[in-house]
Amino acid sequence: MKKIFICSPFRGDVKGNSQKAARYCRKAYEEGCLPITPHLMFPQFLNEDSLKERTDGISMGLELMQECDEVWVYGKTTDGMAQEVKFAIEHGIPLWFKEIQEGGMPDEAGNDCNKDNGK
Repeated sequence: MKKIFICSPFRGDVKGNSQKAARYCRKAYEEGCLPITPHLMFPQFLNEDSLKERTDGISMGLELMQECDEVWVYGKTTDGMAQEVKFAIEHGIPLWFKEIQEGGMPDEAGNDCNKDNGK
């Protein structure tokens, strides 16, 4: 099963962005993938307003990204997302920039998550 790192906005409209990220995870799941979405998990125990904890959260997310087969990018790129995109490029992890339909749902252009790529 492909592991997909979901890269999408979080700060600003935290509630709305979290709901969108959950929908992006659902899309990956429906395509047979395992979504990896640190910005849905880490805020449960890290303080986003603490620079140290935010930096630690991004670092831990990048550790998880190294285990992923692809990165799916949604929405307007934020500073945190730019770090993730740069990391993916530097580590040769394929990036897919996904379009968002009205209502915040990903488009139907997907990837074959059931295809084993050796990871």
